[in-house]
Amino acid sequence: MVHTVKPDEIIARCKAIAELSEQPGCTTRTFLSPPMREVHRILRVRMESLGMSVSVDSAGNLRGFYEGIRPNASRLLIGSHLDTVPCAGAFDGILGVVLGIGVVESLNGRRLPFAIEIAGFSEEEGVRFGVPFIGSRALVGSADGALLEKRDARGVSMAQAIRDFGLDPSRMSEAILKEPVLGYLEFHIEQGPVLDQLGLPLGVVEAIVGQTQARVSFRGRANHAGTTPMHLRHDAVAAVAEWILAVEREARAKPGLVATVGQVETLPGASNVIAGEARASLDVRHASDAQRTVGVDRILSSAKDIAEQRGLKFECSATQEQQTVACDPNLVVAMEKAVERAGFPVQRMTSGAGHDAMILAQKVPVAMLFLRSPGGISHHPDECVLSEDVAAALQTGLHFLEQFEQLNA
Repeated sequence: MVHTVKPDEIIARCKAIAELSEQPGCTTRTFLSPPMREVHRILRVRMESLGMSVSVDSAGNLRGFYEGIRPNASRLLIGSHLDTVPCAGAFDGILGVVLGIGVVESLNGRRLPFAIEIAGFSEEEGVRFGVPFIGSRALVGSADGALLEKRDARGVSMAQAIRDFGLDPSRMSEAILKEPVLGYLEFHIEQGPVLDQLGLPLGVVEAIVGQTQARVSFRGRANHAGTTPMHLRHDAVAAVAEWILAVEREARAKPGLVATVGQVETLPGASNVIAGEARASLDVRHASDAQRTVGVDRILSSAKDIAEQRGLKFECSATQEQQTVACDPNLVVAMEKAVERAGFPVQRMTSGAGHDAMILAQKVPVAMLFLRSPGGISHHPDECVLSEDVAAALQTGLHFLEQFEQLNA
């Protein structure tokens, strides 16, 4: 009997996994945290029921393998991440994994000339260790010893977290993709309002914007809040507040540039003490690497000017520098044809958010398909997807397999 995967089943599976959290009442699931074990168990059971062999590599990635017609056939990798931001929605990341499994399920046991590997990446968000894309970095071989030495807020190293999960960090190299891999496909919610405003269910991603992430520090002098006159203060909080507004002005003045200060920490952090230091994050993105670089330079120049005018010291350290990544042109065309064959309008898009696909692109051709985010909401408990959009993505995914077969015939 042929089983048709219902889109509501996909949505229900994502919502059930959203209940597996480090925090009661909201979805928070970081790198190899205890709830991840149950996530692995649920997905393993589903994949094994489809005749897939399942393993967990030494970076904590869950990997399911669906054989092709011939043994040792080349592979198409389909994946996304299993971790979340704090108090997340139910679909960012996990939908891509569950949808990938749904595409395999929709084959109803039919084998293809190529194999399919499903990858549930252990980490993409960068929450626990302040470094994103741990899972996909392991697959391309860029998870080095320095990464394993990173520590979380409790002082636990990444290597120890891996050991605590029952894995061996010394075998990280075994996670590297083995040849031959023909390509990578990632389904993902858009995480923005474009498709929703256009009234379209799907978007074909042609590029992922570059991004610069950094940590900045304004250092002044702590002093008593009641006894220090205003003209004698070197207030780090006032400096960072002035700078945040300068960041906003710069981004608004340059079309396509987005810049965010998402974290601010003040020291010593007491209500009756003038802050001696203020630390903040910086996130700058643009589809043009040149325009992004110019924007970052202007933003940091304004920070130095503000610090100098206020008698403070300014420091900045880059935490990530990611160039704009283009999806593979042949796979973009194949995805467009798949969307058309499924009966939907084609909309090319640039992704403003980073994805595992930008890491995998270092080694293999990549493709991405966006699903509409109603209201443009993501990284929030109200994040959702529409049943009809999930159905559209499933149909498109199956047609993509046909196009992919023709490309690799």
